Amino acid sequence: MIREADTTYFITGGAGFIGSNLADRLLAEGHQVVVYDDMSTGQREFIADAQQQAGFRLVEGDVLDLDGMTEAMRGADFVFHLAANADIRFGLQHPRRDLEQNTIATFNVLEAMRANDIKGIAFASSAAALGEPTVFPTPEDCAVPIQTSLYGASKMACEGLVSSYCEGFGFEGYVFRFVSLLGPRYPHGHVIDFFRSLRDDPATLRVLGDGTQQKSYLHVSDCLDGMLGVIGQKTAVNAKHRFQVYNLGFPEYIQVKQSVQWICEHLGLEPTLDYTGGERGWVGDNPFVFLDVSKMQQTGWQPKFTIQQSIQATVDWLAANPWLLDRR
Repeated sequence: MIREADTTYFITGGAGFIGSNLADRLLAEGHQVVVYDDMSTGQREFIADAQQQAGFRLVEGDVLDLDGMTEAMRGADFVFHLAANADIRFGLQHPRRDLEQNTIATFNVLEAMRANDIKGIAFASSAAALGEPTVFPTPEDCAVPIQTSLYGASKMACEGLVSSYCEGFGFEGYVFRFVSLLGPRYPHGHVIDFFRSLRDDPATLRVLGDGTQQKSYLHVSDCLDGMLGVIGQKTAVNAKHRFQVYNLGFPEYIQVKQSVQWICEHLGLEPTLDYTGGERGWVGDNPFVFLDVSKMQQTGWQPKFTIQQSIQATVDWLAANPWLLDRR
């Protein structure tokens, strides 16, 4: 249990990948959960079990609707802000989207909290907020380099807003910088792209970049363990500015071509690989993501799933849930 029994948690983006898994975990611990989601990318199937429980409430709403969100948040004790535009690859096609759905949305969440006198917030940031650092593994306090994606820039702006509200209004704030997460309800990323491609054509697989991109991945359940653990310890309460930043990733990394090999072996396939070339898959794709997670480990957290296990578990879930591939 992360906090007092029967706490009410408000989750933006709660019908999505991370949010729905979080909602299930909190409900299992006996808490009340309010999911606020516009269902643009959230899936009703992800919250079907949660909706059968008395402690769950779904509010369909937009994080850009400040008045509506303020009303929906009334009575909550703590906010998990997970809603965001996560479409890094195609961000340059709609530059305003990251500003609105990430940065302005976060401002609205903070203002809705202030209107309801809610002090606690956990914000889902990203390793992308660090641009392309030169120190590996990359610690929380590294110098922030030039941003290379609109998504990353928007997430760093959100971090600044959260820390400012902690200082200015006495909030208790937690920022979690994730690597790419894997596991049940995984909705987008290289594993689903490869799985769909191999389902359609088992003989050939197109891989963006040259396959040497180095990435770390983390199972969503390990991510939740980390988040809920430090929030339960209330580490931000006595921290400077009442604000804490934690990296969340597996303490190792792999090359993309290693992931390709594991996926193909797990499916029993030997396709011809077609690499598009270059050190990155698209503009803004960071060729090396490897976070220092020692700060999180010092709280007692350790991931239970290896990267290989996380990839294979994701493939198994996608194979058992083809409806998601067909829908997307």
